[in-house]
Amino acid sequence: MVGPLQLDVLKARLDAEYALPVEFEVSEFQLARWISSDDRKKLGAFIAANGSGVADDVDGDPVYLAKNEFYLGYTKERAEASSSPSIKDVKKKG
Repeated sequence: MVGPLQLDVLKARLDAEYALPVEFEVSEFQLARWISSDDRKKLGAFIAANGSGVADDVDGDPVYLAKNEFYLGYTKERAEASSSPSIKDVKKKG
């Protein structure tokens, strides 16, 4: 976990060593869960309904971003046929 002190150190080093000024902003999201469904239409509907809270990970898989546990639970109760694990099962390709 990275805290404010580490970010302050990173900011100072980037400025001092590379003359690269950076700013950090607090995110409104606290939780991330990968989302999937066997039904592509239902997954598409979920993504459309939660567009500003959905992003793609480095592999292009959709991730639901929640403000807190309440929003996560509220959304999970209303989502049709989707799973949302807190970790991603990564398998080597080939």
